[in-house]
Amino acid sequence: MRRAACLALTIPMLMALPALAQTVAFGGMKADTSAPVELAAESLTVNQTTGKAEFNGNVLIGQGQMKLSADKVVVEYVQGDTQKIDNLDATGNVTLVNGPDAAEARQAIYDVASGNITLIGDVLLTQGQNVLSGERMVVNLSDGTAQMDGRVRSVLQPAGKQ
Repeated sequence: MRRAACLALTIPMLMALPALAQTVAFGGMKADTSAPVELAAESLTVNQTTGKAEFNGNVLIGQGQMKLSADKVVVEYVQGDTQKIDNLDATGNVTLVNGPDAAEARQAIYDVASGNITLIGDVLLTQGQNVLSGERMVVNLSDGTAQMDGRVRSVLQPAGKQ
């Protein structure tokens, strides 16, 4: 609903970018990818055979300044070590916040070792009053950048309007 309202207000101002991809700053700062990953949810199911844990209901994930929320998150641990997270796969009402920037998507996959979060499906990035949308965005938490692909559209406010 929030996404639809934002796009409905800005559609007359949207312009398709000529490039297929665009790189932007994300979060205004580098994230600490070595910080512990904290998870909270309404329920947790662990499968020892597959080495996966499934968090359901109002899932909140935090790592330093980075916060991610979703309806469901499947955690896959490093093979043979259930103390180390390999990746997180978040689905349903995904929101990623890092510093002043926020992004929404249908799915987010966080590869902990690389420090990359891939947001997939109707991605909407908000940076102040500026809005960027596309089908896929890869956020590199180590260097604080993001790359948007898939029919990238943008609303950029002139300086002084922010």
